[in-house]
Amino acid sequence: MTATKGLEGIVATTSSISSIIDGVLTYRGINIDDLAEQASFEEVVYLLWFGKLPTQSELDQLNKDLVENAAVPSQILEQLKMYPKGVNSMAALRTAISSLALYDKEANEMSREANVRKAIRLQAQVGTIVAAFARIREGKEPIAPKSGVSLAHNFLYMLTGEQPEDIAVEALNKALVLHADHELNASTFAARVTVATLSDIYSGITSAIGALKGPLHGGANEAVMAMLEEIGTADNVESYVNRKLENKEKLMGFGHRVYKNGDPRAKHLMKMSEELGKITGNMNWFNMSTQIEELVTSKKGLKPNVDFYSASVYTSLRIPRDLFTPIFAISRMSGWTAHILEQYENNRLIRPRAEYTGPATAPYVPIEKR
Repeated sequence: MTATKGLEGIVATTSSISSIIDGVLTYRGINIDDLAEQASFEEVVYLLWFGKLPTQSELDQLNKDLVENAAVPSQILEQLKMYPKGVNSMAALRTAISSLALYDKEANEMSREANVRKAIRLQAQVGTIVAAFARIREGKEPIAPKSGVSLAHNFLYMLTGEQPEDIAVEALNKALVLHADHELNASTFAARVTVATLSDIYSGITSAIGALKGPLHGGANEAVMAMLEEIGTADNVESYVNRKLENKEKLMGFGHRVYKNGDPRAKHLMKMSEELGKITGNMNWFNMSTQIEELVTSKKGLKPNVDFYSASVYTSLRIPRDLFTPIFAISRMSGWTAHILEQYENNRLIRPRAEYTGPATAPYVPIEKR
């Protein structure tokens, strides 16, 4: 046996949820460009779970189910209040999501119908948890979700307590659509490995959040914003990028293991970043981003991925930097749960082998002779 580092190029399973073929991303065969420009996030959730776009009545029912399940148990809110000051936002989310299982009577029920109901609850409650955590750490009371609005609208409302502007809802909806699923990425694979043991859906999602927490996966968008803040202004971009390249340091938000000719999702967030910059009257982040992109592409041939422009989009929406990855989790909850449902339907324990590189033989030495 010969190991393939990082499992690069290894086909580990079959899936009908999303595909990346010749640089084109699709959800259930529908091009991401069409979904980003036309679909609501709720439509995408239905598409990922049930394999088709919903009819109006099916979408209405899903929206109703999401609204009815958006409130979280009071014990979870009390738990959030007890977390240490300055706790990592993804660690907080990971712990809270795991704790949800303790208050779900169906947590260990493994029928398809029960798992769909749990997927609905998880999708509905994850945004509530993130918004509540953000407010609690600022000494504010959580805001209960309201009915009759989209998941994007509700999150912004619960986060700020204010009625969000239409452009803000549109921007977040687009970001949620673009991040919803991405084939067998690290967090999705982690979720599938966990539930392949026939563990419960909450365990699978907890594993996924743990994987997403890493800076080489979901944390990249936070690192992009940290870079922009470090640079400060467009006047400093060229010297900063040149120094990084000369020192062979990684520039976050560029390149992708799967895409060789650019991430198809990036252009949608680039456009939204520009629009939000114009509306807010602050084009600094967008201008810096485009300047960095031009330099890195011309000097290294690398193109931005979805994380690069999502950083300036979220900042324009006045979302704190350390909530960028939890928002990624809000979106990816739809894909994770879709993959978990698919894994359960045709399950086989995921148990790869390792190429052994230790000594071929070694004697046991009694402790008195060591």
